Amino acid sequence: MVLAAAAACEDKKGEETRILQLDPADSAFTDFFLITSTANDRQSQAIADEIEARLKREFAQYPNSVEGRRLGEWILMDYVDFVVHIFLRERRAFYDLERLRKSARPIELAELTAALTEKTLAARKKAPVKRVVKKAVAKKVTAKKAAKKTTKKARKPSVKRGE
Repeated sequence: MVLAAAAACEDKKGEETRILQLDPADSAFTDFFLITSTANDRQSQAIADEIEARLKREFAQYPNSVEGRRLGEWILMDYVDFVVHIFLRERRAFYDLERLRKSARPIELAELTAALTEKTLAARKKAPVKRVVKKAVAKKVTAKKAAKKTTKKARKPSVKRGE
């Protein structure tokens, strides 16, 4: 999703787009910051709209919250795992998030892909995938047995007494 959001920034002519990987010890609320600059508020709003539409279309994900869309000077879109910051050039220079987050390191797209793959694999190791699969298989088997019993009952002819 971070890569798709970065691509949306580039498609809408975002300037100086950077992805920062945050230190887990320093920042527990998100993993990445996506920061881009724009020339005017309309461009900021267009980038925010494009990111939201693309992530909705490709991943069925909506932002957890969006701040500053109306003014367009600094739009913040929170997708939980990453946060998008869309700034006017002047606002970006004033707030300088890259300096505020000293422990965050800029990450290139190739590095990002590798980092996300590593994170996904680590999350999969922690999750009890086998148990979930076994439960799903057990439910299917139980459902099939129940279906067989009902079809057997339906096949037996009903015999009335006295006939």
